[in-house]
Amino acid sequence: MGITALIMAGGRGTRMKLPMEKPLIEVCGRPVIEYVLTTLKDAKKINRIIVATTLATPKTTALMQQRNIEVIQTPGKDYVSDMGYTVQALKLGVFLAVAADLPLVTPNMIDTIVECYERCDKPALTVAVPMAAKVQLGMCVDYSFVEQGQELVPVGINVIDGSKRYGDEWLDQDICILNHQELTVNINTVQELQIAERLLSEQAKGHPE
Repeated sequence: MGITALIMAGGRGTRMKLPMEKPLIEVCGRPVIEYVLTTLKDAKKINRIIVATTLATPKTTALMQQRNIEVIQTPGKDYVSDMGYTVQALKLGVFLAVAADLPLVTPNMIDTIVECYERCDKPALTVAVPMAAKVQLGMCVDYSFVEQGQELVPVGINVIDGSKRYGDEWLDQDICILNHQELTVNINTVQELQIAERLLSEQAKGHPE
């Protein structure tokens, strides 16, 4: 049975210093959010896609509406608050939240993450990669934590049971550790955009490594 995917697409992307909304930043000629949409549409474990935007991303809202993608406009307070707003407004049950700036994530990875949640006995799941994998690629790290003796970095994908109390209070969560290069790539800086484009170009040539 599939679940809802919620793409968080309300960020301004101020660190990029580019004249466009962050979800619309082009990676190899395509808006980054389109990579995420394609992945979710092809994932077997996803049966509904919602895009959460804010007043800071009106062009993203318009593009999603043109593509007949379900959109909800959130207050734009912050990532967690906007997610909580969406859960309450749409009365979501179990859903997968994913940042709009993850162009290399594949449908199989999404299905693996949902399966990991299905096996855990907690209301929330956070996906993380080893710090070493981020550093090796030259990706920026804003936050890390230690779990199972490893320094880990969250990738911007969570599975949450929205029927549980959700808001300012942290839900008990499990950690899904995946050492996939594709999951280390999110786009917050021009350097990270260049890394994403290089990896996608290598994949297109049949040399993913």
